[in-house]
Amino acid sequence: MSEQETPVPNPVPTCVGVIMDGNRRWARTHGLPALEGHRKGYAKLTEMMRWCEEAGVTHLVVYALSTENWNRSPEEVSYLMDLFRVMLDDLEKERDQKKIAIHFAGDLSRFPHDIASRMEEVHATNPKDAEHHLWVAASYGGKAEVLAGINTLLARGVTKVDERTFCDALWTAGMPDPDIILRTGGEKRLSNFLMWHSGYSELFFLDTKWPDLSKVEFDEVLKQFVNRKRNYGV
Repeated sequence: MSEQETPVPNPVPTCVGVIMDGNRRWARTHGLPALEGHRKGYAKLTEMMRWCEEAGVTHLVVYALSTENWNRSPEEVSYLMDLFRVMLDDLEKERDQKKIAIHFAGDLSRFPHDIASRMEEVHATNPKDAEHHLWVAASYGGKAEVLAGINTLLARGVTKVDERTFCDALWTAGMPDPDIILRTGGEKRLSNFLMWHSGYSELFFLDTKWPDLSKVEFDEVLKQFVNRKRNYGV
């Protein structure tokens, strides 16, 4: 950068992706069952939605259930399904009160029928003039999404694909690429989250476990993003 050039601050991010890691470790730290960690994690999601709304972030993408999570114990999977039922009830009320569009991205066929049909119903009745969007990556994996997109295009008989055509065939069709991907819990990897979309995302890794994340920490991530110089390419 020359002496005459000054860095131009990034605007508030349009889209923030979150890997909500650390629920079970939070529970162990507090001497609680792992299931209690998931409950606290869901409570934190409702806070994060409010923080994004207050900050002007219009799209929030959360990694709620990976394709690998189906391999956990039957008790834990059953609890997670009950938590999804509660979440659907809550999100439907939130959507109607605040003009929030709710989207579900993943292999929804793996969910129990009542949950999958509710997800489809909630998405189908989203407000057309939504000001904020919540994307719930559920039964989701980045590699699985790419393969599903390819198979969708093959089934349509498409023989030539550009980026837009491919994006429209993905589970996340219509979602903007995340400006930020934030992972809590101390791990420094994306774990198959938004593989196609994260090429130019700014990555933030926090040691804080998801249920303990504070608004101060989230605001600091946004502040650092605004002051970063984003380079596209090498």
